Amino acid sequence: MEALQEMEEVEQTAEDVIFSDFLHDLEAEVAVEEASVTSDESEALPCFDIILPVLLLTYYLCLSASPYHVSVFDWSSIDTSHLPSSYKTNSRQEKLLLQLADHFSRQYTHLCPDRKPLFIHPLNECGVQKFVSTTVRPTLLPYPDMYYWSGCASFVCDYLIMEPLKCPITLPSSLYSPTTILKYQRGNCFDFTVLLCSLLIGAGYDAYCVHGYATLEMCSLDQTQELCPRLRKPPEVPEEEDPNKYRIKYPSEPQSQFELQQKAKKEEETESTQEEEREEEVVVEVDKPKRDPLHGLRVHAWVLVLAGKRKVPETFFINPFTGNGHSTRDECFLGIESIWNHRNYWVNMQDCRKGCKDLSFDLSDSFCWEIMFAESKEPSQLPAESPKKDTDDMEKEEIDMSFQMPLSWVAQIKVSCREYENRFAQGKKVILYDKAKQEKWAVYANDDGLVERLTVYADSDRSEELEVKEWFKHREDLLYMREVNKQTQLITDHFRRGHPLLLKAHSYTSLEPETGHTVEFYHMARVDGLWKRVESATEMTEYFMGREDFLHMRHTKFGERDQKMEKADATADANPRPIVQIKEYFHRNPEKPADEDIEERIFMVIDDVIQLTYHLELHDTIASKVVFRRVIGRKKREDEIFLSRENTVKFQPWSSEKHKNMRRLYDLLWKLREEQKDLKQQVRYSEAEGKAIGRIEKKHSPKEVLLRNPHLAGHLGHD
Repeated sequence: MEALQEMEEVEQTAEDVIFSDFLHDLEAEVAVEEASVTSDESEALPCFDIILPVLLLTYYLCLSASPYHVSVFDWSSIDTSHLPSSYKTNSRQEKLLLQLADHFSRQYTHLCPDRKPLFIHPLNECGVQKFVSTTVRPTLLPYPDMYYWSGCASFVCDYLIMEPLKCPITLPSSLYSPTTILKYQRGNCFDFTVLLCSLLIGAGYDAYCVHGYATLEMCSLDQTQELCPRLRKPPEVPEEEDPNKYRIKYPSEPQSQFELQQKAKKEEETESTQEEEREEEVVVEVDKPKRDPLHGLRVHAWVLVLAGKRKVPETFFINPFTGNGHSTRDECFLGIESIWNHRNYWVNMQDCRKGCKDLSFDLSDSFCWEIMFAESKEPSQLPAESPKKDTDDMEKEEIDMSFQMPLSWVAQIKVSCREYENRFAQGKKVILYDKAKQEKWAVYANDDGLVERLTVYADSDRSEELEVKEWFKHREDLLYMREVNKQTQLITDHFRRGHPLLLKAHSYTSLEPETGHTVEFYHMARVDGLWKRVESATEMTEYFMGREDFLHMRHTKFGERDQKMEKADATADANPRPIVQIKEYFHRNPEKPADEDIEERIFMVIDDVIQLTYHLELHDTIASKVVFRRVIGRKKREDEIFLSRENTVKFQPWSSEKHKNMRRLYDLLWKLREEQKDLKQQVRYSEAEGKAIGRIEKKHSPKEVLLRNPHLAGHLGHD
């Protein structure tokens, strides 16, 4: 029997350990409460034997329903022998601080008996009581991202492993130092918050730790019902109409009775589809999580950032588990008990029955916030413990609450470069969202430089993939993002500035040439101003910007290759695609008259036809055109240009006689013939550039694309 009992103890799961701890803590609290009440009051208390099983069952079900099951870490086994003396003892000033905090807590409990106890002086890792404000150690880490709140929040949520509170409705009995939390890379919401607040204050933000209440999803880090932040679209700003009372009111358009009847019929036909949509909505409502029986009671900690410092425009919250910023009106935050920073402690005196959306965060307002230590040498606004005492007694009991906060007992917070870059304790981090999954890796953890992957699914079960996005760092080819459409198998690569071919983006289904490619360039760095090229087996379209000749598009059509050369297994360079037609489009040049400014020109290479279309003047409706074509029945000699009225078609509604001059048309045709030769060479160069892009992307294998990191030399597979 004893052996069986030992086996059962060994096979306890993480939930069982937390469950037993919760049971022990709850029994101790109830025993203290029963001993502190009188016999008359105890009759009004509900039966502990009835409430305890209900609470235990509710907590166990909520714990098992969480999507994240964290292995329990035995904090009692950590080695504290190497910690400084400030961790193990209290200085004289700290002891005085604890006495003042106890006095404040007694006054608060006397005046607000219905409020929950304050989180003031929990035990640290050495079992010593420490005031929460002295646990905050302002620190600025020497990394560029850590100067901004988003970088600090991202580091904390990525570096630490979330541990739930032993009891979701009671405060933790301990609060460890940020240095210990960083060493073991795990902690609860209060540990996350104190570390993040220390980094934010060190970076210059007006940040505070918050003790309050939040929803089940926020406390348990359940984001399966939320939209991934990467998929959120920026809010559309509606265009404001200029109100003008003098605007002409046009009469309403007449409506056809027949059209109205047809519209009514269509509405009747759509009623059935709307009913089906309603049924689907009912199914969605069923899939939504049920109401939390502990709603409003779950203890949580987060960070408050006040507006003002660091040019923060508006006060906001930061959830330390996710690193996301939230509005103070967010419904996920259900109430606040108190806040603190490294200098003081404030108790919220406002009503939180509507959550935090109506709270004022003016900490100088004594009606909204009760400060523990007055900034000036004035007594606390809280009266003495007993209002029935005489004035003389109250003067004796009155305590000067102006107090200079002692320095933090926590050692200097340090994070090495290797720890900063390799921030994931388990090698990677996986976050589940609604119809999406996000994966994160440390820099240089993957040979191809992959640091993040986002997979978008068609359903909430995440069974059918729709799209995959990947982000990279420190690649030699400067690739930083790749998008893969799983439905069409279209791949889009995005590159940073500095690529040898000035690539910005490349979309393809295959890297083989002439299989369909869309390439975008950094056009400001190119001489020709090319910013986009779309190529297929039979066509190629190029788009330009900022050219002096006002060219903005060139479209080329190709014919089929010579069948004899293909049978002889000739290479693509030896048997190029014949150019059938080249078409160019130009913007309007205001320095030229419209009858001399070409809008479109077409070179029909095989048919030996050139067609010009000119821009229109403001008062014109039909464009002027000139067509040069080959004379039928005449053999063309090399470098010969034959011009006659038979092979020239003109539609030129111009008044000037110079446009009818044959000499001018001959010079124009000679110039166009030369430009046609140059255009052929440019088309062949564009073809060769497209092939070079494919060869370069094929060449880069995962081990060749990474740049060396001096901080990780000899680690993670690097020599």
